[in-house]
Amino acid sequence: MRHETWSAPFGSSHVEFGAGALARLGPLVVRLGGRRALLVTDPGIRAAGHVERAVESLRGERIEVTVFDGVEENPTTKHVEAGAQCARDAGADLLVGLGGGSAMDCAKGINFVVSNGGPLENYWGANLATRPMLPSIGVPTTAGTGSESQSYALIEQERTRRKMACGDDKARFAAIILDPDLTASLPRRVAATSGMDAISHAVESFVTTRRNPLSTLFAREAWRLLSDNLERVLGQPGDAEARGAMLLGAHLAGMAIECSMLGAAHACANPLTARHGITHGSAVLLLLPHVVRFNEAAVGALYDELSGGDGGGGGRPPLHERLQALRAVAGLPERLRDCAVPRDSLPALAREAAEQWTARFNPRPVGKPELLELYEAAW
Repeated sequence: MRHETWSAPFGSSHVEFGAGALARLGPLVVRLGGRRALLVTDPGIRAAGHVERAVESLRGERIEVTVFDGVEENPTTKHVEAGAQCARDAGADLLVGLGGGSAMDCAKGINFVVSNGGPLENYWGANLATRPMLPSIGVPTTAGTGSESQSYALIEQERTRRKMACGDDKARFAAIILDPDLTASLPRRVAATSGMDAISHAVESFVTTRRNPLSTLFAREAWRLLSDNLERVLGQPGDAEARGAMLLGAHLAGMAIECSMLGAAHACANPLTARHGITHGSAVLLLLPHVVRFNEAAVGALYDELSGGDGGGGGRPPLHERLQALRAVAGLPERLRDCAVPRDSLPALAREAAEQWTARFNPRPVGKPELLELYEAAW
């Protein structure tokens, strides 16, 4: 995959893959009819030089570009409102989300507000936008969330810190650029947490109550690419082939989410991030091995099908052990207590996790008692 470049239509999106693909941003904007682009990103992406390269490509096609770099990790409605005002002031007719999931989700959130008006809360749910939305392009700089392949924006409500999932078919990125060069400058910690987040997407989407042949196809290939290459990327960050495999794997895992949603590990992770500031990828992996063990009675054979394991009976480890090994390679924490989560906070966390929408898609039903059991196991 190292020297491979390709482009392909998929559904309503167009995907460009390959080293140096960011240079195709300007021509893609022209193809979509854009003349005034708002580039949504964060200060770290600007510092890495990626914003400058993106702006160069845009201006090479005589496209006016305004940069909004006010995105922070786990963006809230405050960031969306600030970006929306920037888009209005610039008269933007196209949006580009350049960065990790935070930047791309913020770009989608901005699109809802600018195109359809009102606060973002109006679009909390599915397909609530009644007007057309601006064309947009997603450019991930991490192999993690797969936000570029999803129609949902995950944005925290500023006042309550509740995670809102705002989805609409019209919010999909019309074009996606997967450029492995953009992940070369990632700090090891970011590469580890984002890579494990992508792995969790493959694992959870493979067994949800909404699983189907498409989600199965995407999740299985995502798992193969991600689990085979995470250690390579972390040990040899200059390995362009492994970076490309991780980026494509994260993209496919995002497509699997779009087809079949997620489960209890993500339901448990969101309150940990909101209440205790634990990075999303770390939060999910604190719970995922325990969720897998919890679900084994219902879907154990599916987990073995995904990972090539056999429940440990023939020398190949079961999935929950494989996940623990990958988590150790990534250097992520193993226990909630290692992250300063007080044990007496677990009931409140379980109550909030039960309200998360992904909990309803877990293959084994979960409510507050079961989620508390999972938190206890992870503590």
